Amino acid sequence: MEKKIVMMLMNTGPDRPASLGSPFFQATAAAAMDLEVEIYFAAENIALLRPGVADELFPGKHKTKSVYAFMQDAHSAGVKFYACGGGMEEQELAIQETIPEFDGARGAAAFIDAAIQDNVVVITY
Repeated sequence: MEKKIVMMLMNTGPDRPASLGSPFFQATAAAAMDLEVEIYFAAENIALLRPGVADELFPGKHKTKSVYAFMQDAHSAGVKFYACGGGMEEQELAIQETIPEFDGARGAAAFIDAAIQDNVVVITY
């Protein structure tokens, strides 16, 4: 059985908030199943790590729960949030300017290393 889930947020983004609830909801569910979960933010998704951005995004039309609330649920369940330092530079986001839930910068090598380990499932969004 898999022991770890590694997620890459690359094909979704703040410009499509309806696509942002599922990754964090599924990450929370996986963590509740005692799986280790890491989410890597890439490209435009790094903007979600900037305070206030995910607060203003809602995956549902009724706007009952923000993307940031889904992110907080996931992090509270034990999900780790990482982003590439180069991508953070591109988005002009310094580590000290991120949301409190951000766990640190990790580059491509860290993502690939996590992805090729035994008992790991990789999911991309």
